[in-house]
Amino acid sequence: MEIKTVVIEKPESINFILGQSHFIKTIEDIHESLVTTVPGIKFGLAFNEASGKCLVRWTGTDDQMIELAKKNAQAIGAGHSFILFLGEGFFPVNVLNVIKLVPEVCNIFCATANQTEVLVAESDVGCGILGVIDGSSPLGIEGDEDITWRKGFLRKIGYKLE
Repeated sequence: MEIKTVVIEKPESINFILGQSHFIKTIEDIHESLVTTVPGIKFGLAFNEASGKCLVRWTGTDDQMIELAKKNAQAIGAGHSFILFLGEGFFPVNVLNVIKLVPEVCNIFCATANQTEVLVAESDVGCGILGVIDGSSPLGIEGDEDITWRKGFLRKIGYKLE
């Protein structure tokens, strides 16, 4: 068995969700859950089929996000994994719970805009995701000034009330 890292390639500001599911129907069910939860959402989604033709299945509403999804899904190569790229101005916090409720979804590895590496194990059978490295390690403990900044930022962007 070989363990490799796959760097997620994307523009810095773009968020994505990486997960695992178990059925080809995943691609359509996640698509439907996204467009009914956030009207006008821009996204690209790819799913690595693990049996039959073993294709990278894909869908979405934004050509650039679709291309990112297909490219990264193929690079990861792990069967039954999916990757969803959200267009500029769309965020995982708005869709993560509805994706978790899709019956085929087994696991979410990450939801982030950070630089990310996927740890993939490859055997004679195929590839599987072991986990992810999501962003940088902490550089210290938050102080009073940092707490004030955090609380102000969350209110400024509308995720907390005054």
